[in-house]
Amino acid sequence: MRRLEKAQNDRRDFSLNRWSATFRRPERERAYLRQFLPQTQTQLRVALIVCAVFYVAFGLSDVAVLGFSDKTLLLFMARLLVAVATALGVFALFRLPQSIRAPSIVATAVEVVGMSAFMPVVLYRPHEIPWHAMSMSIMLVVVHLFIPNSFVNATAVSIATTLVFSLLAIHVGALSVSDTLTMTMLLVLVNTVGIIAAHRYQCLGRRQFRAQSILRHLSFRDHLTGCYNRRYMEEHLLEQEVERASRYPAWLTVIMCDLDHFKVINDTYGHPTGDVVLQHFAGLLRAACRDHIDSVVRYGGEEFMLILPETDLRGGVRLAERLRRAIADEPAYRDERRAISVTASFGVVAADFSVAGMGGDPRTLITRADELLYRAKSAGRNRVE
Repeated sequence: MRRLEKAQNDRRDFSLNRWSATFRRPERERAYLRQFLPQTQTQLRVALIVCAVFYVAFGLSDVAVLGFSDKTLLLFMARLLVAVATALGVFALFRLPQSIRAPSIVATAVEVVGMSAFMPVVLYRPHEIPWHAMSMSIMLVVVHLFIPNSFVNATAVSIATTLVFSLLAIHVGALSVSDTLTMTMLLVLVNTVGIIAAHRYQCLGRRQFRAQSILRHLSFRDHLTGCYNRRYMEEHLLEQEVERASRYPAWLTVIMCDLDHFKVINDTYGHPTGDVVLQHFAGLLRAACRDHIDSVVRYGGEEFMLILPETDLRGGVRLAERLRRAIADEPAYRDERRAISVTASFGVVAADFSVAGMGGDPRTLITRADELLYRAKSAGRNRVE
């Protein structure tokens, strides 16, 4: 039942908004955007530069149709404005490499400028509406699929541009009613296909991120308690904390703790009840620790480790005593028939890395904490050494 509830919580945690194609939880969406930010910035810069080059290059068609005239100059200025907007956008991306909002703002701004600059072309070259419609279709595909942007922004730009272009084509009156209707339907079709494809693309990326996040979570978390697992602790966590404490000389405390007589609980009440007891104990440990600072590790079986940066021996002992009392005072399992209480033993070791000669091998801290835990067990359990 608990695993089913956890699976349901995971699905809610990664659920998507069907209209915006984003994660419902803002922090999850920010994590997704931040993970792919370098890739997004690179793709956006390339897309904007390519589009701007072709946009300006098509100014040759203005000269071919209008010759060297005031209208040609105005159209060239409009195209040049797109190039300037692109340059400013690329510059902003270089200046704000860590901003997760900058790519969407830049992409939307350049799209709006580019689409707006296309409207004078329609006005000054009214007898080429079919060619303009084809160009508009290509630009809509670019907006939907080629330029990295949020689904909502890209959809809003494309729909608004299609509406303005259609009204402008009707205003210049270069097409018959049937041709105008055909052109409008084709633009609607391009938008519909583009919106569906963009929505699928955005959702697919987030589903892949969800799968990667779950796999990453499973690689360093214990599936039962949600604590870090021993492998992650030995390969990364403790060594990183020791290096940090050495670099910025500070205290580092390690607490080894173990449930007393846990085998009796498994033998008497069964492993499912034992799992609930372990989850209760792990919950108490995590609740007592500082978020994003301290770490709780399931070291093995019913044995757990707490890694407490910037905590001296007195602080570690005080936390261990508080945990010892909490686990002893509150039943670890309760149902209609019984309540099961447990106790725990603790071994606390602290190193002051500001003292010359301290530090070194992280395994020394584990060994010493384990020895102190064994001493607590030998001295009668339910105690802190």
